[in-house]
Amino acid sequence: MSEYDRESMLEMFVFEMWQLIGELEQNVIRNESGYSMDKINEIFRVMHTIKGSAAMMMYNSVQAAAHGIEDLFFYLREKEAPEGVDYSRVTDLVLESVDFIKAEMRKIETGASANGDASGHSERIKAFLNELKAAPAPGGFSPRRKRPDIFEPQPEPEPASVESETYKVVMMFAKDAEMLNVRAFGAVHNLRSNNFALTHEPEDLIDEESSDIIASSGLIMTITTDQGYDALFDILHETVYVKSVTIDKVEVSDKPDEPDKPEAPAPVSEAIPKDIGKPQALPRENAKQRSASANHTISVNVFKLDELVKLMGELVISEAMVTQNPELENLELDSFHKETRQLRKIIKDIQDNVMSMRMVPLATTFFKMHRIVRDMCKQLGKDIRLEVIGEDTEVDKNIIEHIADPLMHIIRNSADHGIETPDKRLSAHKSESGLIQLEARNSGSDVLIIVRDDGAGIDRERVMKKARDAGLLTKPEEDYQDREAYQFIFMPGFSTNEAVTEFSGRGVGMDIVSQNLEKVGGSVIVESTPGLGSAFTLKIPLTLAIVEGMMVRLGNAKFMLPIISIKDSFKPDMNDVFRDPSGNEMITVRGEVYNILRLYEFLNSDSDAKELSDGIMIMVENGDESMLALFADELIGEQQVVVKSMPKYIKKSRGISGCTLLGNGDISLILDVAGLFN
Repeated sequence: MSEYDRESMLEMFVFEMWQLIGELEQNVIRNESGYSMDKINEIFRVMHTIKGSAAMMMYNSVQAAAHGIEDLFFYLREKEAPEGVDYSRVTDLVLESVDFIKAEMRKIETGASANGDASGHSERIKAFLNELKAAPAPGGFSPRRKRPDIFEPQPEPEPASVESETYKVVMMFAKDAEMLNVRAFGAVHNLRSNNFALTHEPEDLIDEESSDIIASSGLIMTITTDQGYDALFDILHETVYVKSVTIDKVEVSDKPDEPDKPEAPAPVSEAIPKDIGKPQALPRENAKQRSASANHTISVNVFKLDELVKLMGELVISEAMVTQNPELENLELDSFHKETRQLRKIIKDIQDNVMSMRMVPLATTFFKMHRIVRDMCKQLGKDIRLEVIGEDTEVDKNIIEHIADPLMHIIRNSADHGIETPDKRLSAHKSESGLIQLEARNSGSDVLIIVRDDGAGIDRERVMKKARDAGLLTKPEEDYQDREAYQFIFMPGFSTNEAVTEFSGRGVGMDIVSQNLEKVGGSVIVESTPGLGSAFTLKIPLTLAIVEGMMVRLGNAKFMLPIISIKDSFKPDMNDVFRDPSGNEMITVRGEVYNILRLYEFLNSDSDAKELSDGIMIMVENGDESMLALFADELIGEQQVVVKSMPKYIKKSRGISGCTLLGNGDISLILDVAGLFN
């Protein structure tokens, strides 16, 4: 195999392995209380695929770890899920091997040698299998199919005929199977590694076009063996993602010249068992349609999407430079403006499609939290239930990569610090089982991720004492509101735990939350009620690339407001403006009263409109549905803008989330609506 071919297959191998590992984790955690036969079959197939793919790529450590779990689930499969099995221990063994395989996959991704030792995992699985076999079998057991148990020593077989026989095999893969050429390569590799001599069509399985051929006509193999039909049947039985297999014996007279002619074979086999699929002929007239439907999705390297987003941003900036060129001012160009409107619409549609390709649901990230909660419950002796809401909410892939760690640390904090032990909960008249709720929902141009628990809450006095001892207070202690006080827990090195444990006490967890969120322009708010629980609200933008904005003017400066946060704009009526007893400016709009924020005062900027009657009032909405009236000089117009990060020395300026490049080359600051409210 050429180096190019191996690199191409390695990329597909890594992609598929991470998908399978994620699928495996979901299955074992969701079914820890008891595995149905369907789930046992599914996990067996996944492990067999992992083992076969690793063997094909010659990663022996991954193959060995997968082989052990495959043996375990083969036993459960053949024994029809015997009663009395400790499925919690089964889950522990699977997750141990999964962690080992993950570590090996990270080595492979970085180009390191996957040289881990899986013998420890294999020994523990063998010991567990020996316990299962030593246990008395339930009455009435009978295997699904007469097949020797591979875990028991078998008597020496009767001497078999050494005469070779030839079979024609047609293997059709399932409709939802992807990378058919790789799966076919795995099947061929598996047969050859078991000493079956064969030829196959298509001949070049590495060629991407072979996937279309296999989808329409199947993998056709001519196999010559002296091991007999049963051995061939067993090997083909192990192939996964297969819809149907036909095995036809080829007569001796046909072998020399035309072994593949259909008129000579006489069927000698039964069908592959029902979980693989009954043999079915493929209508020739539907081959093209089947080929097209089998390839309705493709996998694209995320770095290529990153480049596409960058080019999209450059296109948006270039369009603004053309349409807002100062040389066009005061010219009557009706046709030009009409065409630029059409161009802007097309660019907007392209942008929406490009960004939608990067949007992925939070479901995978959320599900990983089940594993964290499960492991912590076992080690802390707590009973905690994790409830997930809104896992279908989508965000940009780059943002997901930045919030995975913060979310993990918040969940661990809730499980370790928040939820009490069962005896303490009972003494506090709570249920013995604690609850952590993980929720995601859209809020304008942002996504809110909320982690709630019904634990003991945060001890404000303890937090303030720790902050006072560390010299973190910048004003009198009584002037700190609860939200401000709770922000201290995100300071580097800050921890209220007196003792260092496996999960906490070093002060290196929660600071990661604020650091990672700052990188994507996000924020976190903490609320807590002693004895009732806490809530951590992560506010993150939907995307980091391009947003729809409304340009506002303050003097000679231009600022951008996210248009999704704007609810209304109007010239204020001075009869509706008044001051409250504290001296704050207020305005009445349709019977409701709102605060007024003069942007030129907040941003310390020049302004041509000092009187409210000379400017424009803009009603903006925050994620919690609160409203604020912003006062500016003028609304200039709507525009798509490419978001650029702020330099570090002004990144934390309140009310500013980023900047953008305008069509005339000027820089405009993007206002953070949440920062304006705070």
